[in-house]
Amino acid sequence: MPDANRSVLSVALPAESGVARLYDAPDLADAYAIRLPDNAIDDPELLARFLFAHQAKWVAKLLGLRDALVTRFGLKTSKELRAAISPGARDRVDIFRIYTRSAREIILGENDSHLDFRLSVLQQTRDTREGSARYLTLSTVVQCHNGLGRFYIVAIAPFHRLVVRSTLRRAALIGWPTI
Repeated sequence: MPDANRSVLSVALPAESGVARLYDAPDLADAYAIRLPDNAIDDPELLARFLFAHQAKWVAKLLGLRDALVTRFGLKTSKELRAAISPGARDRVDIFRIYTRSAREIILGENDSHLDFRLSVLQQTRDTREGSARYLTLSTVVQCHNGLGRFYIVAIAPFHRLVVRSTLRRAALIGWPTI
């Protein structure tokens, strides 16, 4: 029987998320949720930092492969984004720029010549059979600017979904930071 606290669910983009209506017709829009334990911290920025700090090693290798391929097209690489971060800067989470913060959500993303994307880390309370429970929902929306962007999204979408699911599942296995 699956552990409810480690099951990653594919869900609709949450209506209350700041990314839900960001683009009129996004080229990619998805959301995945996982149940948080009652004693998990409730700061979306700290949860986002925890997620990105604990990704599987294969994710870094996949990102390295992505960087090697896209550099030929003049797209931003993760290495370039990391190099642009000043020590101690709090305007980024990992390689992603922080666009907005609130008590329940942080929106991260990046703009590039081929596409713009936003990633929401949203804490929600949902009704369950047992009452209510806290969930963390990662939502991604992408707006492509050209054919390269559309080709890129088609090529990476399956990997994106694997990475998001793996990241949420891994955080639950490691153990969410607690209050």
